[in-house]
Amino acid sequence: MSDLFAQAPVAPLAEALRPKTLDEVVGQSHLLGEGKPLRLAFKSGKPHSMIFWGPPGVGKTTLARLTAHAFDCEFIALSAVFSGVKDIRAAMEQAQQYLSQGQHTILFVDEIHRFNKSQQDALLPHVESGLFTFIGATTENPSFEVNSALLSRAQVYVLQSLTEDELKLLLRRAQAKALGHLQFDDAAVDTLVGYADGDARRFLNLLEQCQTAAGAAGITQITADFITNALSLNARRFDKGGDNFYDQISALHKSVRGSNPDGALYWLSRMLDGGADARYLSRRIVRMAWEDIGLADPRAMQIANDAALTFERLGSPEGELALGQAVIYLAIAPKSNAGYNAYNAARAFVKQDRSREVPVHLRNAPTKLMKELGYGHAYRYAHDEPHAYAAGETYLPEGMAEPGWYQPVPRGLEVKIGEKLAFLRKLDDEAGKG
Repeated sequence: MSDLFAQAPVAPLAEALRPKTLDEVVGQSHLLGEGKPLRLAFKSGKPHSMIFWGPPGVGKTTLARLTAHAFDCEFIALSAVFSGVKDIRAAMEQAQQYLSQGQHTILFVDEIHRFNKSQQDALLPHVESGLFTFIGATTENPSFEVNSALLSRAQVYVLQSLTEDELKLLLRRAQAKALGHLQFDDAAVDTLVGYADGDARRFLNLLEQCQTAAGAAGITQITADFITNALSLNARRFDKGGDNFYDQISALHKSVRGSNPDGALYWLSRMLDGGADARYLSRRIVRMAWEDIGLADPRAMQIANDAALTFERLGSPEGELALGQAVIYLAIAPKSNAGYNAYNAARAFVKQDRSREVPVHLRNAPTKLMKELGYGHAYRYAHDEPHAYAAGETYLPEGMAEPGWYQPVPRGLEVKIGEKLAFLRKLDDEAGKG
């Protein structure tokens, strides 16, 4: 009797709007436009193994399904999150059965980066034998997450987040399909587009939430205020451990190095908004001060350290103001990587050089025997010399030329440092130091 009341499940909006043909796909025009790589691949008539790399909700699974449809292949889908060796073996057996029936198979592995090395290796012989055409999808850089052997056998296609215009096109399609009774003002559309953050699936889910909330409220006009009050709007997409994370910290560092305070503030705010650990950011800001400002403005290190301590004391969100002002200061400070380069050059030299003896006059002589052996003999105490400098003295191992690793830049305090070093070199010359 219960079957009398059973209802067919209603497909989510994202599934209802899933493209049936290549022309219905929204976005990825750099791959799907006329004469572009994927469009040409579809026209070739011969499928090839490929990896779709891109953020969530940009059409990786859809393109895999369309590939199977375009080439009239059977489609087997595995999720690397939930599948194990048993599932892989079952997929191989199914593909073998399809082949015996004259049908080629496309094996789609979602989140391929979640498979370990042995699981990825298990696919290789079957890819090489032609049992199936492999398509993987990943949100992580395949250069790091996919075995080189498997990667070499697949063409990588990089998918991009949807633009504002492409998301608005999705809205028009959704209205034509299921939301025709709802009207969205411009501010509401901008709010939804902003929180979707280029993710089509997330955008369509937000539209569904709007539909449900509007039905409960008995309204048809959707405003930005209604969306903010009625929907659960989570932080924008942010991968705390993947490429997106490292790309953004790179952009923050390069904005500081490039003396652009607005760029530095933007990327800092983006990372904080996305949930990045502010303590990690504070450590990176201290690193920037030492690497890119250095001795051109020693106050930068102090301000960066003070900002990190302030955040530790105040926490979020109050302490984030200190981090913001620190990156402003670092961005506008004079830049020098002279100390950074000098340190790296010294480390590289020592790593490949032999172990040189400490000159006798620089050695410590705490015992009588050491003094009799000449340790510390003829050492010149700089404070007793003119200008507190022992002109002509050497502080490097015997036979080692002056390397000149530290070369101050003509900016900030290092202008003065350069002048001081030039003066000391002049004293050395006058003392006959070669």
